[in-house]
Amino acid sequence: MDHIAILIPCFNECKTIKKVVTDWQTVMPQAAIYVYDNNSTDGTADIAKEAGAIVRYERNQGKGNVIRRMFREIEAECYIMVDGDDTYPAEYGTTLASLVLENQADMVVGDRLSSTYFEENKRPFHNLGNSLVRVFINSLFKSSIKDIMTGYRAFSYQFVKTFPVLSQGFEIETEMSIHAVDKNMRIENVVIEYRDRPEGSISKLSTYSDGIRVLKTILRLYKNYRPMGFYGGIAGVLAIAAMILLAPVFVTWLQSGLVPRFPTLIVSSFIMIAALISFFIGLILSTIIEKDKQQFEFRLNIVNMLKNLLYSDSEEKED
Repeated sequence: MDHIAILIPCFNECKTIKKVVTDWQTVMPQAAIYVYDNNSTDGTADIAKEAGAIVRYERNQGKGNVIRRMFREIEAECYIMVDGDDTYPAEYGTTLASLVLENQADMVVGDRLSSTYFEENKRPFHNLGNSLVRVFINSLFKSSIKDIMTGYRAFSYQFVKTFPVLSQGFEIETEMSIHAVDKNMRIENVVIEYRDRPEGSISKLSTYSDGIRVLKTILRLYKNYRPMGFYGGIAGVLAIAAMILLAPVFVTWLQSGLVPRFPTLIVSSFIMIAALISFFIGLILSTIIEKDKQQFEFRLNIVNMLKNLLYSDSEEKED
């Protein structure tokens, strides 16, 4: 079991990966550095191996798939995830690791948006997208994460081994953030400097297609993690629409005792029934979610027992 593991997912980062690996070797020589190559065609894996990293492979394309592989295979007390594009300085690694190892944080977020991101990043729509995603997540989930989309994070063992990776692409960071908030894990924010990619290094993130995927992920996770808010909101909209349709019919009935607009009455009744169904769906799913949170606490105990066993085994091997 590693004390600290540096996780670097890579796809065609030949221009920067050597510097990233050597920077981390300098800053944290005690850490194990893992580079997971995701079907690179420019020799990224060979360069990383020559630089001294432990190189492994994930054949399914997508950052989410790479992170799933990393989290399954590596055992460590503290994990630091960083991109291979040299946009995140290694100097902050010791601060992130200490918050996990000494302050019992489950996820430490490298906050770019509070420092140099908007000056360094030359893609204005990326800037806007990052800000919008932060507002959406913090508003919907009542959190205070400063940078939702950052690729610079540190994790505890219990976060890594209980995080269900469902996303395949860049929306994985959003999924991580929401999981940590929903499961009441300890989250810390550390302001970091951000530097734009060096010349010749190309971003794999598509502003529009990946942005739409991120927004879909937020909606999906809100439905899954906050079903009462999601279905209750739908129920509220439907109930208001039903009452608006029913109001003139009800007024006519009060004045004349007659109901001349039966189609409107029928439609409004069906809409109100749909509202009630939506409300009770949210209520039932909320009960299931609450039960799942109870089960999650038991799973945490099992994960911590496994961690202690692995730590004991690694100490015995060292002795």
